Amino acid sequence: MYYISRIKDTVRIPPHRFEEPLEEVAIETMNEAYVGKIDKKLGLMVTVKSIDEIGVGKVIMGDGAAFHEVEFTALFFKPELHEIIEGEVIEIAEFGAFIRIGPMDGLVHVSQVTDDYINYDGKRGALLGKESKKTLDEGSKVRARIVALSLKGRSTKEIKIGLTMRQPGLGRFEWVEEEKRKKKK
Repeated sequence: MYYISRIKDTVRIPPHRFEEPLEEVAIETMNEAYVGKIDKKLGLMVTVKSIDEIGVGKVIMGDGAAFHEVEFTALFFKPELHEIIEGEVIEIAEFGAFIRIGPMDGLVHVSQVTDDYINYDGKRGALLGKESKKTLDEGSKVRARIVALSLKGRSTKEIKIGLTMRQPGLGRFEWVEEEKRKKKK
């Protein structure tokens, strides 16, 4: 889920950038400092959208830079437990499929792909249903539910998102459409 939050902070503007528009420099500086960082309450910062208020700069002796109190609006991505997400399969492994969901990746373990027994086809890089003949390949668009979530750490590499596609209405988009057609008949 994406959220917009308003935050108060201090931004350091280096002396060599004093000639540039203050708001643009502040946004760029904050984006460099915070984008990609994770806050347990807010989630992953995607971007600083705008500066709402910027105070008068204060120079600290020995530094030369100006420090401004700012209030800014930022966009965050925070996955929620039991949230239904849509994403794309970016990698298939013997143990499951990695799904790109916004700026993060989640894992669907082979036991959570379908109710069918799943085989891994290493040559093709796909997961294959034994009886249903359903396939999951890189590039497949899927719908899944978040069933496990750990936002520990400070980067996306340390985040763990467990997904399932074994519930009705979930799975590869083609599977979901086929399921709908069968129900209509």
